[in-house]
Parts: sequence; structure tokens; C-alpha cells
Amino acid sequence: MRYRDRRQAGKHLARLLREYAGRRDVIVLGLPRGGVPVAYEIAEALGAPLDVLLVRKLGAPRQKELAIGAIASDGTRVLNENAAGWLGITGEELESITREETRELQRRERLYRGERPAPALEGRIVILVDDGLATGSTMQAAVACVIRQNPARVVVAVPVAARSACDWFDDAQSGVVCVCGMKQEYFYAVGEWYEDFRQTTDQEVRELLDQARR
Repeated sequence: MRYRDRRQAGKHLARLLREYAGRRDVIVLGLPRGGVPVAYEIAEALGAPLDVLLVRKLGAPRQKELAIGAIASDGTRVLNENAAGWLGITGEELESITREETRELQRRERLYRGERPAPALEGRIVILVDDGLATGSTMQAAVACVIRQNPARVVVAVPVAARSACDWFDDAQSGVVCVCGMKQEYFYAVGEWYEDFRQTTDQEVRELLDQARR
């Protein structure tokens, strides 16, 4: 099975989240950019507000697609110590990568949110949405960022995931649960589970957020 596109994946995933429909304490946060079209469909189906949570992968210096960690817009940083050590990444290199990605986070924050403050999350059920989980590093940063704000529950919701990544988040003791449309034992890339996996643009993110607010 493959999803037609992110919007169709969001509609499918929303059916697995029906227990959260109509609740005033629920908020849906999409991880830009690819998670926002998925999150839009979920928020619409549940009757919940939609916003974004900004995270960025920290890519290795000469292998940008290889994640050595991730950073959230509030400064929360998670690291894959094993990957960083294996690649011989120095502390100076790590700080340089972090500064570069922080600048991009700040740019997107201004672009997507403007003057609007970030939503208050304390005591709320926060549904964090992305278009898939491979290693899960960016979602780890997102979850850590949200937990610092004392939510009632964190729900990681993704259309497709590597089984190991989803299982890592499914931890009742920490109050985090993972809802996944498809768990895959052998996982190469998120895009292989979509017929249309074109990159979501900044303009599309802004339009979806505007539509949700209206």
C-alpha cells in the first residue's frame, strides 16, 4: 500500500485518531514542511486548532541527509552521540551546524507565524504530526520541546514509520503514544510510501495555516 499524497495520508490517519475529536483540550501541531498537509487534514477532521512546531534535522557536515540530531525552535537539541562519534564530528563542527539550522528555524518561524505567539501547550493533548518517521530524530526534538511545556499527553501521529522509530515513542510511562498508519520492519525512506512526494513549499504551509485559522 502507498498513499496517494500527504493530504490523503492525513485523512487516513485522522480515522485512527477519532477518540480525540471534538475535544477542546486538543491541538494539532504539524512539523514543517511535509507534516503540515497531513496535520491539516487531521485538525479539520477532529475539529481541532492547527499550528506548527519548528524543528530541523542536524545533518552531518559532508552528508547532509545523515542525521546526527535535531533542534527545535525553543533551543531544544537532541543528538545521536553514536553517529556523531562514528563520523568524528568535533564540538566546533556541531556548534556550527546548530547555528546554521537555528537561523533557518528563525526564518521559518517568522514566515509561518508572523507576530502570532506560539500556542500554550500546558495541560493540553498535543498531537504532533509528520509525513513519516525514519530515524525519528526531528520528532524526538519536537517531543522533548513539547514535554518541557507540561502537556497532558503527547501523541506522535504519522502515516508511515519504521517500526523501531515508532516503538521508541510509544512509552506509556512518559505519557507519549505513537499512532501510525503503517509500521514497516524494513524501512528505507519516507518517500517510497507515497505516489506523490513532491516537496511541500513555504507558500503551501502558509496557505494551509491561514485556511485552518479561518
